[in-house]
Amino acid sequence: MYRASDRVDNAAWIDRIDDACAALDLDAEARSTATDLFLSRAPDDEQGKRVVAAASLYAAALIRGQERSQSAVADAMDVSRLSVQQRWKPILEDAGFTPPTW
Repeated sequence: MYRASDRVDNAAWIDRIDDACAALDLDAEARSTATDLFLSRAPDDEQGKRVVAAASLYAAALIRGQERSQSAVADAMDVSRLSVQQRWKPILEDAGFTPPTW
């Protein structure tokens, strides 16, 4: 859970998620889910926020049935694919979903 002030404090990161969603042609539901996942786990450090935002976006795309590749999400968020790969499963699990086993 997050506070309303978290949305204000992380407005720049929410804008980056929105831009990446547009670049990846994800709909408003995926965008909203990615934002919620990010705000629920946003760390204090800026570099950590970049990775959590990317992993949250990847997880949101899976949740909403709009799967995109880890590489595409990583490119859209300017992180490494490995960063997304290492962080998306815990985000999905924390949201109450069971990650796929592929």
